Amino acid sequence: MPRILAIDYGQKRTGIAITDEMQIIASGLTTIASETSIAFLKDYFAKEKVEKVLIGEPKQMNGQPSQSTDIIEKFVTQFKNNFPEMPLERVDERFTSKMAFQTMIDSGLKKKQRQNKALVDEISATIMLQDYLTRQ
Repeated sequence: MPRILAIDYGQKRTGIAITDEMQIIASGLTTIASETSIAFLKDYFAKEKVEKVLIGEPKQMNGQPSQSTDIIEKFVTQFKNNFPEMPLERVDERFTSKMAFQTMIDSGLKKKQRQNKALVDEISATIMLQDYLTRQ
């Protein structure tokens, strides 16, 4: 069974999470430099079967688009141009960074480890993906 991949795209870094082959558990895959995202995905899709990609849709508390919406929309356009056959679904990513940080605290990571923004991005993508799986 193909996997589902989630992307927490940011201006500098992009967190990526992936499901297991049974699509039950989401796991953090990596955090990459955002400018390398398309190249990374081309390589990953060549090696692994992915049936769908989720991309976080940043919104403010009132449901309006956030300040990073333009950056993500440009990436979504690039993604669709490079992978026209790959199903893409937008998912609400509100609170994932806060939840990721809390997860780091709860798991006992020291303050210096919690300052690792790349890890926060990867955990955010994982939370977004696990939430999606739970709702299915």
